[in-house]
Amino acid sequence: MTTWQVQEAKARLSEVRKKAVTDGSQSITVRGCTAVVLSQEEFERLQGAQPGFVELMRSSPLVGERLDLRREDSPTREVDVA
Repeated sequence: MTTWQVQEAKARLSEVRKKAVTDGSQSITVRGCTAVVLSQEEFERLQGAQPGFVELMRSSPLVGERLDLRREDSPTREVDVA
């Protein structure tokens, strides 16, 4: 990953963008803070890496298992509020 100072990145933005597409992510720093420029393809790959909730549940090792979901019928406990 190439690291750019913010002033240089501003002056050569087109080159930073091209390098992000061809060479991979580019790092831009200013006063110790870093931002990363990614290609659209890399961004979409990273975004799509996490399954949605439904897909996550469907891939559970418990799929097809019979779970006992009955609630306990016992009354609530007595509480002394005095």
